[in-house]
Amino acid sequence: MTSKTQAYYKRFGPAERMEHLALIVSFTMLAVTGLPQRYSEYQIAKDFIEILGGIESVRILHRFFAIILMAGTIYHGGAVSYKVYVRGVRLSMIPGLRDLRDVIHYVMHNLGLRKDHPKMPRFNFGEKVEYLAVVWGTLVMIVTGFMMWNPVLTNDILPGAVIPIARLAHSMEAVLAVLSILIWHMYNVHIKRFNRSMFTGNLSYEEMAEEHAEELERIESGEAETHIPPEVLEKRRRRFFPYAIVMSVLLVAALIFFVTYEASSIETVPRQEQQIIAPSFEEAEGFADTGAVLWSTVRCESCHGEDALGLAGSGPAIRGTELSYSDFYFQVRLGENQMPAFSTGELSDAGLLDIYTWLISMDE
Repeated sequence: MTSKTQAYYKRFGPAERMEHLALIVSFTMLAVTGLPQRYSEYQIAKDFIEILGGIESVRILHRFFAIILMAGTIYHGGAVSYKVYVRGVRLSMIPGLRDLRDVIHYVMHNLGLRKDHPKMPRFNFGEKVEYLAVVWGTLVMIVTGFMMWNPVLTNDILPGAVIPIARLAHSMEAVLAVLSILIWHMYNVHIKRFNRSMFTGNLSYEEMAEEHAEELERIESGEAETHIPPEVLEKRRRRFFPYAIVMSVLLVAALIFFVTYEASSIETVPRQEQQIIAPSFEEAEGFADTGAVLWSTVRCESCHGEDALGLAGSGPAIRGTELSYSDFYFQVRLGENQMPAFSTGELSDAGLLDIYTWLISMDE
């Protein structure tokens, strides 16, 4: 007969564990492909980008795993809605005053001011903070990612200055998320005690007694399970599934719109035969500040780097170019070697002059 201390308690089902696995893979790959772009001025980042096949390959991978993350977010929203409405599960991930009391109790216990460890519920205050950080971080990354993925549409709705701001918010939230995982999550889940529940689905009696003593008491007293009559469950399902289908269609359509509305900045435009006329603006008429904003919204940055210092395996450095504006103009309009041609429909003469003015305004 199995003793009480050798017992295991079910914590997560197969679907929840698959969600977690998808989150691990997508988050890790987003960090691996995103941070080298964030710190592309460092040689180690340039070398890593080259190992992954160049900047275009890195950005394709980054966008692919962003789609996985967004699809997982849609699924998670539906799964939570089903549990709450149909199965009557409480929103136990929402923090409250109880969690503040647990924090105070926990700190006092660790300082030796209280002997007893706080009896915490199914999800303790640390897990709630992590969960809300994932929710908040995902929303920030989706919104700012859309702005950078679709700069023209964003600029039609909001001032162009929000795009560099979105880029900064996107990269800083990524750094914060990675540090949170490496410091907070790794220590609490893998170092202090290796919590295998997201892989096995179960927690031991000892782990439950330490981290979720209140939940353990409810399980042993038979209060943890919510008993709903079959006819009530069926009635709730009949109401829920039409709503779920409509919301799924709308959210998937939004995801498709997100991905396909506007061509990605890494897409190479086929070279076209076109008549190129002399530039319609003089060199002295450009605005460097405008050029700096345009640089991050068209395809220049993806090959030549954030500061026009070049990227390994991609475009050369063109910061402080010595080309005359006329030569620069024809090179951009006609394209050369691996560089695509930029038509006036994609980048106006005025915008091209602003970019040139920004380039020559910087020291090499």
